[in-house]
Amino acid sequence: MKLCFFLLLFFISYTSFAQNNYIVKTEDGRRVLLKADYTWEYIDAEVPVAQVKKNEIPEPSIENGCNLTDDFEEPKLNKKIQDQLKRGRATIDHIKAKVAKDYDCTVEDVLLLSVSEKKSTGSYTFCANGKKVFYKRTGYAILEKGKLF
Repeated sequence: MKLCFFLLLFFISYTSFAQNNYIVKTEDGRRVLLKADYTWEYIDAEVPVAQVKKNEIPEPSIENGCNLTDDFEEPKLNKKIQDQLKRGRATIDHIKAKVAKDYDCTVEDVLLLSVSEKKSTGSYTFCANGKKVFYKRTGYAILEKGKLF
């Protein structure tokens, strides 16, 4: 009975891995079908209109690239949570230092735009070098959103 069960499980998993066609998205927004026989084809033949307009927009200037008002103030953080994060070097000062290092600017150039913070996790939005960037904190680990390493 066990042998039949394992054989059935093997064949089900084998068939699911044998069909390895993938759909990926290119930098310009078109979708491409990658087939198992090492060929590919476009699913979307035309470049999306929104993507074309996005590429034509000039980059914002560094001085006010995040569109901040002159009287902008950074949001206040929970002092109790920040005191607990000192032990693991995950306070807002440490996160700002990491953002400044990642984007080649000074810590003073990094502005905190918004924050959602708990003891175990946190989500932060910064303006660094005129660019809006997103970071997350899980425990004491600080990563840019969307990146694994």
